[in-house]
Amino acid sequence: MEQHQYSLADLLTIMAALRDPESGCPWDLKQDFASIVPHTLEEAYEVADTIARQAWEELPGELGDLLFQVVFYARLGEEQARFNFADVVQAVSEKLVSRHPHVFGQARFDDEAAIKANWEATKAAERKERDASATSALDDIPLALPALTRAHKMQKRCAAVGFDWRELPPVVDKIREELDEVMEEVNRPEHDADRIADELGDLLFATVNLVRHLKQEPESVLRRANDKFERRFRGVEQLLAADGRSSRDCSLEELDGYWNRVKRGEA
Repeated sequence: MEQHQYSLADLLTIMAALRDPESGCPWDLKQDFASIVPHTLEEAYEVADTIARQAWEELPGELGDLLFQVVFYARLGEEQARFNFADVVQAVSEKLVSRHPHVFGQARFDDEAAIKANWEATKAAERKERDASATSALDDIPLALPALTRAHKMQKRCAAVGFDWRELPPVVDKIREELDEVMEEVNRPEHDADRIADELGDLLFATVNLVRHLKQEPESVLRRANDKFERRFRGVEQLLAADGRSSRDCSLEELDGYWNRVKRGEA
């Protein structure tokens, strides 16, 4: 039996049916803009996970789930006479054309750095157009972003207006400085949890800055570290099980030995 080939128009029709007050899905009918935000975030993370696993056969489905979130928001906007899917397409198309004058216009840039500078300048102008009171390069960075991502984005915004070290050594020196300040608080006779938290935050922020200067994404870097730790710890558990032992029965030195065995096995 030949499989039906759905189109974007079909998807919009399906969404409308799901929200039909008489015959629609009870769950879909209960949703509003705020209630589906957690699902949007979850779907975005599932796309990222699928790419990280290189599960390419799963990616169309995951991207479809993410696209459905956009279609859902557009449907809610249409029902409230605020906007519709065509407005979403129009907005993103205008934005892409405006931000790429070297592709869709006559502008010419000498290198990628000039292209990036134009991109940031265009975005700043867009922010100013949306909000005439916007005066800071940090305006409209979402508070809901994961902390590492938000730190990275804030640093990039500041760098775009010249507030950034041009060389790597002072970036590394700042991390050492912040680590010393953490230990200074830790070594006080009486711990102040708030002060320690502040210093730890400064250390993390400075580390994100090093990641940025090395042209890496902090979320991706930390995700890789998490994956590596999980892989190695599971390897330790497998070695322990093969020896008929439990981690609770081992000294830290013994566990470290198992850990090093796993690491050597990866070499």
